[in-house]
Order: sequence, then structure tokens, then C-alpha cells
Amino acid sequence: MDSPLKNRRVAFVGKLGGLTKKEAMQMVREHEGIPVDRSVSEVDWIVYGADQDPSTDPIASLTSEWKDRVEKNLAELISETELWRRLGMVEHHQNVWQLYTPAMLADLLKVPIRNIRRWQKLGLIRPVRIVHRLPYFDFEEVQNARQLAGWLSEGASLGTIRKQLREIAERSGSEEGSNPPWNFVVEGKQLLLRIEQGLVEPCGQLRMDFDSLGDEGVQNEHPQVLSVDPTRFLGRDASDPFEMTQEELIEQALQNEDEGNLPGAIEWYRIVMARFGPQAEIHFQLAELLYREGEVQAARERYYAAIEADEDFVEARANLGCVLAETGRLDLAIAAFRGALARYDAYPDVHYHLARALDDSQMPQEADKHWARFVELAPGSPWLEEALLRLGTGRG
Repeated sequence: MDSPLKNRRVAFVGKLGGLTKKEAMQMVREHEGIPVDRSVSEVDWIVYGADQDPSTDPIASLTSEWKDRVEKNLAELISETELWRRLGMVEHHQNVWQLYTPAMLADLLKVPIRNIRRWQKLGLIRPVRIVHRLPYFDFEEVQNARQLAGWLSEGASLGTIRKQLREIAERSGSEEGSNPPWNFVVEGKQLLLRIEQGLVEPCGQLRMDFDSLGDEGVQNEHPQVLSVDPTRFLGRDASDPFEMTQEELIEQALQNEDEGNLPGAIEWYRIVMARFGPQAEIHFQLAELLYREGEVQAARERYYAAIEADEDFVEARANLGCVLAETGRLDLAIAAFRGALARYDAYPDVHYHLARALDDSQMPQEADKHWARFVELAPGSPWLEEALLRLGTGRG
């Protein structure tokens, strides 16, 4: 049976969730398709990435030639999820449209997509399916993520939640995966297990669940419940880096970051690369932490390394541009911002920073194009007033 990609010219736009652009193009070749880039006007399928902000119109990231082909039905604009479905990686009977990608979940909860990725890495939410590296979450996990977002906004700590889950799992004496999900509630900074008799503290102490009892003593549905099997956290305190998996090492880095120990997080990420080799995402996380520690030059080099590992890492290009501008290298900053927009033109933050860099480099005509594009893409931005000022009565 022929592949649905056979002899089709396939292009990718936006940030993919399941694989890098290089990997995506190789996958197209393996399925007898023809990968093309933005320099090619004739295309059959245009796939927009699953990690794009769902509120962004995919059409905005297309070249004029591609828009014309889509409007004339000469090309199809499809989502990354739809590509996996057509290739048989996500079956019809699973009703993938009732599942959520990290970007969709982040948009629903109004949190950064990195939060969703972090919660997944920590085991606090689990995808029901992963296609390449793109996870899909069902409604139950959406509810868990909603509770996590609420608790964290009220001051709860990811590290504390995970530690208490592990303590409860160890006390239960169960093995990983041997139990269905248990229900937990948060009271202050303490995680409590919900059972018929009431609430159980991590130490094993039982207390009455008065909030869930109605006027006649009948138990009502608790409005804030995290449904998770705590045994998934068993054995997550391994202390020997040489015995730990990559996921466990990353968890240690994240835990240090959650606790405010940025130097510790940096060291754990370095151990990850020492053991498992350089990776774009790890370079990027190191760059973010180094910048927060005031090591700007070191952060700059890590952003460069992230881009070398994945040339389509637009967020790394954007952040690199900001660091270069901050250190006075406007020429290199402009190049970095242009590189990001060449891969994703609908990135409002990059248009804003590029416009500022161009103004500071005495190139107002080109700057105005990016100020105008920024206003078009982000009319509700707190930077809008500055953009209108630069476009109107003065350069700011």
C-alpha cells in the first residue's frame, strides 16, 4: 500500500511538538514524500506545528505563494496531529480531537507551554499517547493540570507535591502501576489522600474531611481533586548520577530550580549532557538558567549551541538576539532575529525586538515594517503604545 505522502511536496511551519524540522523532513523522505522549504513555491501539504500557540492563525506564517495555493485548493494546510493521523500513527477510533497537545493545554489553562512540558517530565500529568515526542492528554489529565495550575498559583511547590506523593506511595507498600489513580486534595501546602473515611496525611494520620460533607453528613464531590497514582514516584530519589536515567537527572535539575537553587540546577543539566550528549533543549535550559544567574556571555554561547543542535529552534534564536542586543552586538542581534522570523514570521516578540534593534541601528524604514507587523500580530500587547509611538509622532 502506497504511503499517503508518496510524491507529495510537504513543508513545515511553526514549532513542531513531536520532532525537529530536520527529523520531520527525514520522516517525509522515509514515507516517499518530498520535503520542501520556504524557498519552494509549489507545495502540496503544509503542516503547522503542534507547539504553536493555538490562538495564532497558521495562515499568517505562510509565504504569499503558499497562501495563494491554499486559497485555490492546490495545497492543504493541516495540523501536525492530522499528519500523524493520515500516517496511521493516531487512529480514528481514539478520537484524537478529544485529546490535547501541550500547546492546546497551555492555552486552555493560560500558562506557559514549558509548564506543561515540565509537569509531564515530573510525572504529575501523563499523556495517553505520544507520537514521536508529541504528547496527547485526555480530559482526566486536563483536569489534573487545571488543579496543578491553581495550586501553584496559590503558592504550592512542585517539589513539595512530588515529595509528598512519594511518601504516600512508600507508606502504601504498593508497586508502581499496581493501583488505579488515587484522589488527592491540597490543604495549605500539604497534600492529603482522599479515602472514604476522610483525608490521610503523608505521615498516615487520618483526619475528617468536613469540607466534603453536606448538611446531612453525606459526602459531596470535592471541587479540587488531583487524580494520580503516587506509585509512579517510587524510586525517584536516586542520588548516584551514574545510576540515574536522563529523565531522573532532568527531574533533579527541575527540583533544584523549583527550590531556587539555580547553580544546582545548572550542574544537573551539565551532568545530563556529560552522560547523554549535547541536546538542543538542554542547551536552551542551561542558557536560561545562566542568564538568570547573571552569566550573560555563558548564556549566549548556550543559545548558540542550541541553535547549532536544532536550527529551527526559534525561541533560542529569539533569546539569543535579546542577549546579543543587551551586550551591544546589534548587528548579530538583528541577524538572530531575522533568522527566527525566517522560520516563523508570526512571532510578535521577535518583530518587537527586531524593530527596536533596527531603530537603534539607524534603520527606521525597515524598523517600521516590523513595528507594523508587531501591531498586527499583538494588538493587546503592553508594548503596543511604544510601537504606535515609534510608528507615529516619534521614535521613542
